[in-house]
Amino acid sequence: MAASRIVTLLPSATEIVCGLGLRDRLVGVTHECDFPSDVASLPRVTTSAIDISASSREIDTAVRDHLQQNNSLYSIDVGLLAKLEPDLLVTQALCDVCAVSQNDVLDVLAKLPGDPQLINLEPMTLDDVFETISRVGASAGCAKVAENYKAELKARVVRVLRASGEIRNKPRVGFLEWLDPPFNAGHWTPELIEFAGGIDCLGNKYKPSTTIALETITYADPDVLIIALCGFDEERARIELDTFKQQIDFDSLQAVKNGRVYVLDGNSYFSRPGPRLVDALELLFELLHQ
Repeated sequence: MAASRIVTLLPSATEIVCGLGLRDRLVGVTHECDFPSDVASLPRVTTSAIDISASSREIDTAVRDHLQQNNSLYSIDVGLLAKLEPDLLVTQALCDVCAVSQNDVLDVLAKLPGDPQLINLEPMTLDDVFETISRVGASAGCAKVAENYKAELKARVVRVLRASGEIRNKPRVGFLEWLDPPFNAGHWTPELIEFAGGIDCLGNKYKPSTTIALETITYADPDVLIIALCGFDEERARIELDTFKQQIDFDSLQAVKNGRVYVLDGNSYFSRPGPRLVDALELLFELLHQ
């Protein structure tokens, strides 16, 4: 039976569900879900133990402390979730820092009436993201809609690939998704840089992002430096960049000399493995080859 009461436990899942035209079936979302804007009116079934108004260093320390002590970063309101009576939960098993952990979801699932279906999304690549769209569409009884949606997104990717394939002088790109301490880009982001016609000189392709030394950044000395911080919008990223500039010989970087340091909304475009990764790809292409 097609799902008619969907709860999403990560923002990218919310964006996928809405991209499939299923906004009317959403009955609950997370505290982080903010796109499309009208999901703000839906019940929020999660909360975070981390104060995101704290500094980047304080947030990083708090996250590490919680994980070291095997404490959950997020909580699920089981009572509210039960009242919403979902028949489909969409969650993730990719990163315990990014959203509610798989184990926590399984614990909650055992307490819910009605035996709702559970989908775990674990995309590492852009193709994986497209596959998650198929899985959600199949569970919601709209597999054909999902295939058409995927085809539209893939056509946009192909256009970028064709254009970037004509580029001969590809810039070396440094992409940072956290600044204190510095984290390189991981998972799908290095692939996006490659598809956009750049050479990622700092990232971990198809692997989790990791902390890197400041010296690694100065040694790599990228032609282009992109600051797109996980969970932060552009305004917050610019604030964090001001602090970062005091920790590194920023003006000596080739990207700074080139005038090619770009501060982007990482929360909207790069942190969430959903349809807007295609927007991120198109944005990267424009920035790298303007």
